[in-house]
Amino acid sequence: MPSARQPPPGSAWGLCMLLVGIAAGALLPGCGGERLRDLYFGLAPEMSLQPSPSPIPGTLRVLPLTARGFVTGTRIVYRTAEQPQQVSRYAELLWEEAPATAIANGLIAALRAAGVFAHVVPASDPARADYLLSGELLGFEHRPTANPPRVRAGMSLTLVCGRRREVLMAGTYAGEELNAVGASGRTTPEAIVAAFNRLSGRLIGQAVADAQAMTRRCGDVAGT
Repeated sequence: MPSARQPPPGSAWGLCMLLVGIAAGALLPGCGGERLRDLYFGLAPEMSLQPSPSPIPGTLRVLPLTARGFVTGTRIVYRTAEQPQQVSRYAELLWEEAPATAIANGLIAALRAAGVFAHVVPASDPARADYLLSGELLGFEHRPTANPPRVRAGMSLTLVCGRRREVLMAGTYAGEELNAVGASGRTTPEAIVAAFNRLSGRLIGQAVADAQAMTRRCGDVAGT
């Protein structure tokens, strides 16, 4: 079981072992012993998308999502019920790329797959954009001591007309997803990542659906 750079609240190893025992089978940071090797996981949002009846004319540029605190890094973040104001990171569980980057890439892939806009490009593309999609990853953490354990995530997104920067769509997408536990009552890193994949895919799907339902167009706003 992976250990963490920051052990759960309390400095005594006995307290640490007690938390493991009462964590409802959750994966908690290890309580001593040798350091395990780093485990890297790719975030692959699981999405179910409805195709758009017709693409919105023009080009959408998806900007990188911003993030704050531990969420900017690649270590998987957790928060316990005993210390709800304290955020920690699993020492050996890492994403292969920061979640904010993976979510932005997921948005690009989903918008293209659903055919929401005629063209969808990343920030690095030199094409002139008619629309801009920006946002912030508000949270992306594991809750190991919840009963049952789960993951939580949230993001805010804003879609604006590229010409006049007028807001066409703005929303916050947040939720949680239970992560599986085995017969022994313990969870695994793979189960945690699978829950993140389901949750991130669901949130991206909600954002795509809102974009599909958008009735205002950049040309309408610009008067062209």
